[in-house]
Amino acid sequence: MEDLDLLASMAIVLGVALFAGLLANRLKLPVILGYLVSGVVIGPHVLGLIGDVDDVETLATIGVVLLMFTLGLEFSLATLRKIGMIAVFGGIAQVLVTIALGLGIAWCLDFPVKESVLFGFFIALSSTIIVIKTLMDRGELGSPHGRIMIGILLIQDLSVVPMIAVLPQLGDSGTALLQDLGWALGKAAVFLGVVLVLGFWGLRLFMKRVVGERSRELFLLTVVCICLGAGFASHYLGLSVALGAFLAGLLISESEYSQQALADIRPLRDVFAVLFFVALGMLADPGFVADNPGKVAGTVVAVVMGKFVIVALITWAFGYKTKTNLFVGGGLFQIGEFSFILAALALEENLISGDLYDLTLTTAFITILLTPLAMGLISNIYYRVTQTEKVPDVLADEIDPLATEEGKSLTNHVVICGHGRVAKHLGRVLENRGFTYIVIDIDPRIIDGARKKNVPCIFGDASNPEVLAQARLEKARVLVVAFPDPIAVKLVVKNALKVNPRLDVVAMVHGDENIDFLKDVGVAEVVRPELEAGLEIIRHTLHRFGLTHQETQFIVNKLREKG
Repeated sequence: MEDLDLLASMAIVLGVALFAGLLANRLKLPVILGYLVSGVVIGPHVLGLIGDVDDVETLATIGVVLLMFTLGLEFSLATLRKIGMIAVFGGIAQVLVTIALGLGIAWCLDFPVKESVLFGFFIALSSTIIVIKTLMDRGELGSPHGRIMIGILLIQDLSVVPMIAVLPQLGDSGTALLQDLGWALGKAAVFLGVVLVLGFWGLRLFMKRVVGERSRELFLLTVVCICLGAGFASHYLGLSVALGAFLAGLLISESEYSQQALADIRPLRDVFAVLFFVALGMLADPGFVADNPGKVAGTVVAVVMGKFVIVALITWAFGYKTKTNLFVGGGLFQIGEFSFILAALALEENLISGDLYDLTLTTAFITILLTPLAMGLISNIYYRVTQTEKVPDVLADEIDPLATEEGKSLTNHVVICGHGRVAKHLGRVLENRGFTYIVIDIDPRIIDGARKKNVPCIFGDASNPEVLAQARLEKARVLVVAFPDPIAVKLVVKNALKVNPRLDVVAMVHGDENIDFLKDVGVAEVVRPELEAGLEIIRHTLHRFGLTHQETQFIVNKLREKG
């Protein structure tokens, strides 16, 4: 029965992780926290349910490889070009400055320089999973601060690759360290070149042959072999298995098979990723927090405040204003899941002490837990402050001269709050028909584009009464609110109707929670993009079955009334 020890360990790990994940999800906490906590509970420092931790750690290594492989699959150069300068250069600056912050924090705690640098690596990364989940729950994925956060997170994820590449060489010192780092980077560059050549010349042809067999099992087996094979080849050359897996994913990402590969590998990745997070939790010592409450509290405060200030200042340097700076800073102060990978690899290479590992893991736990709470708190404080009588003019952003000069003569015009993809179509129609409109947006890139077209515009947060007052709402004919922030939508409508109760308001909402409020305060039209897309699909489908235009329109109108 000894041969079943590994099976028993997996059953215990996955069973406890399932229960902890369900509990965390019910409490509206990240499921990753449930996995980590389950590892702590069943680990050797608490219940000791797992006899051989090494077996679980071996399986967890496969989770690391699959995580890095899917990171490569999901990355594309086209995506990097779309997210703009702030993501690329702002993301690089954030990583470098935060590494320096981590070095300073660890040095103040009397850790050696080498460990201090590694602690900088750990805290430089934020949690993509936690941030995206929080933004989705708040309906802010498409907001300016949401796009900026996702862009910076992408750069952070990419920075894991060079960090992992140099990690094994950090055990040396002095001249030997520099030589080994150079040798490691050289091997990584050669490995990258070989992988790219083989990939572009042979991989696509090979995968095309496999796809031609029309066997989903063979396709999945091919993807797994490429992933694990690249990881092993990287390890054989003295590099990290995670680096090879990332490069393999990157190669497939540029092919037409990337989406199917990602769909097939994701369930396998998720299962082994659970093993990885549980294995990390098993290495953590709960007694560390009880023995070092001051060190833990001080580190958490330093990381949260330091990363908040760094990210907010970088966003400000790229021309964004108060609201965006606060929200981006408040969303990226946590330590992320790839920091766990780095910490585990560093501990395996004996580059860090168990003390620093426990400090990193504990700080990550707490900062991840604080993220959704902090986002909600910052949002509530910001919106509450901006609605007071004395503060809005201090927080009001730059008013475009074109808007203020032409604003004096604006009348019977349309005010568009949020000039995204939807509102741009409206702007083109209004221009073609000769109707006057003015744009209010907090994204400087959108405002720059409007200025180039000589469109009257206001750079600022439309929920701020001082900014909204510049749009001459008392003379306006229609107000269109077309941005994804649900709280801001409510405040814009409320403030606008105070100025002009007869104003015709059209508001776009993505959830159902604001609909009753908007209708009660007097919004003429509430537009839900998801509902309208569904109704349009219904219209076309019914038309194909021979229903007349009047019949389909009657059905669509009834469905729209019911919502």
